[in-house]
Amino acid sequence: MPAKRPASRLTILTEDAMDSAQRALLESIRSGPRGKSTGIRGPFAAFLHAPAFGELAQTLGAHCRYKTALPPRLSEFAILCTARQWRANYEWFAHAPIAERAGVKAKTIADIRAGREPKSAAKDERAIYAFVQELYKTRRVTDRTYARVRAFFNDAAMVEFVGLLGYYAMIAMTLDVFRLLPPPDATLAFAEPSEK
Repeated sequence: MPAKRPASRLTILTEDAMDSAQRALLESIRSGPRGKSTGIRGPFAAFLHAPAFGELAQTLGAHCRYKTALPPRLSEFAILCTARQWRANYEWFAHAPIAERAGVKAKTIADIRAGREPKSAAKDERAIYAFVQELYKTRRVTDRTYARVRAFFNDAAMVEFVGLLGYYAMIAMTLDVFRLLPPPDATLAFAEPSEK
């Protein structure tokens, strides 16, 4: 029997319960690259409680996801590495299928989810994995680790890559702190911590 899921710490707003600032944010999200079908879930469910912050965050997120110099395969791979670090269930739920469609191998995704180095991954993915691991472990990266990723990206892409890692860390924290989980019928990628 699956473990009981913790309840969200925020009320999930319905459109009819939103004030004008919240409605404006929802329209801004839906009129961007994510599309009109974007629902009130994941980080957006949190952002709607602080619409001024939410507008800035969702605009940065749209850039990180759709407009950086990183190819989608590497962007999504980096997002999965971040989601694994934070054990962010919603982030994993949302991005694992996107990563696979973008060209990340299913075995690589399974290795990351299990916390294993993806040894059969592409060379550029392995470089990103090492970068993310080292950054989280030491809060820095060595020249060697930096150079491995820099071999694939120019300076602008490096800045956007580090920005993407920071943005998705913020998203992971938001999802984890407010307990914003995938739909009840979705399997959680990571066990949720229990209260002691």
